[in-house]
Amino acid sequence: MNKDDFYKLTLKRSREGNPLFSPILMQFAAHEVHSTYSNFYLNHDVLVEANLFCQKKYHTDTVSLISDPGREAEGFGARFSYAPERVPHCTRYVLENEDDPAFLRNPDPRQAERMNDRLEAAKRLRMEKPENVPLIGWVEGPMASACDIMELSEVLVQMMTEPEKTRVLLEKTLQTAKDFSAAQIDAGCDIIGIGDAICSQIGAGQYNEFVQPLHRELVRFIQDRGAMAKIHICGNITHLLGGLKEVGMDILDLDWEVDLEKAYAILGNDVIRCGNIDPAAVIERGTPGEIRQKVKELIEREKGRPFILSAGCEITPLTPEENLLAMIKREG
Repeated sequence: MNKDDFYKLTLKRSREGNPLFSPILMQFAAHEVHSTYSNFYLNHDVLVEANLFCQKKYHTDTVSLISDPGREAEGFGARFSYAPERVPHCTRYVLENEDDPAFLRNPDPRQAERMNDRLEAAKRLRMEKPENVPLIGWVEGPMASACDIMELSEVLVQMMTEPEKTRVLLEKTLQTAKDFSAAQIDAGCDIIGIGDAICSQIGAGQYNEFVQPLHRELVRFIQDRGAMAKIHICGNITHLLGGLKEVGMDILDLDWEVDLEKAYAILGNDVIRCGNIDPAAVIERGTPGEIRQKVKELIEREKGRPFILSAGCEITPLTPEENLLAMIKREG
């Protein structure tokens, strides 16, 4: 599905009061096929099975390769431990604060084990998913990847004390994001998601100076290869919306803390906004009736605008299945 067709479909479904449904499913999806979260991100066959099962059961309008933030960092040489129900934990960073990032070697996505595992998932999902369901690939954004290669606090301090060194590091991680995006597009992805969660924790000035130009470059790189680009930054990114408007992404995920009306006022019709029901307070802990009401109100406000229905972030593993089904079964 090309960009124009996807945008037209998004608007059509929005006008009909039946927006596209694209929740982020990771640990929840693993449990749906009686597996563990670590199996989901370490074994592409589990990821594929879980995505196909959830797409059919919950009538999602996309399938996705999102799984965990560690793949690129492992390609660079970082080491991780894996607990069954936790995200990968970095046990050895590649860089210390005094190290020169210029000497980092960018990994080959087809040779780095866990990066290639995602490519294998893309190939299988492309063949086995319904034809009209777009496949979303995933890369870590430049800033998030930098914070997996070097300890997060050291990256943030270095931005202030040695900004040129930070720029070198971010150029390295940008190149890997490009390489990994290209490989996933070649494997059949229609959309590339860019996860850069740490950006919600920096100021607008730092974002616009260090990260926004790299996001813009990465988005254009993806689009030039015929895919759509989606940006996902966890948390409240209201202060970044002005800078993000200039990035040119096709889709922007918005967490539950962001006011969708304010986001629409800034972004307009050029960006498809995706979100943003609270995944914990509402979708996990609410009743199906409360969820249906929240969804109904959101759909009414967004009717006719470029909008995709989702939670504000990942569907939590404790979410009852009837609560997720309530997001699509809106009658009654």
